[in-house]
Amino acid sequence: MTAIHTTEAPFVDPPRLVAPLRLRWEAAEESYVLVHPDGPIRLNASAGAILARCDGTLPEHIIVAQLEEQFDARDIADEVRGFLLTAHDEGWIV
Repeated sequence: MTAIHTTEAPFVDPPRLVAPLRLRWEAAEESYVLVHPDGPIRLNASAGAILARCDGTLPEHIIVAQLEEQFDARDIADEVRGFLLTAHDEGWIV
């Protein structure tokens, strides 16, 4: 694992959810929910797609490549990194 350090926050690459957090797909709502001890956090599509890949096996650049393919998008690395930094700041990933 490689630690990524920025002026904003460090996180481990490949990123993973912090225990006891879990990501759950809500079929009725067609969205991901982050199951958090303080209560569930409903995620938008892009946040759910990113966190669904934070299982400790996929490095950041692979997450970006998969999302670019899934959403037919390009040049999203900065947005993905920004979300990962936010998720780290929130204590969701390490």
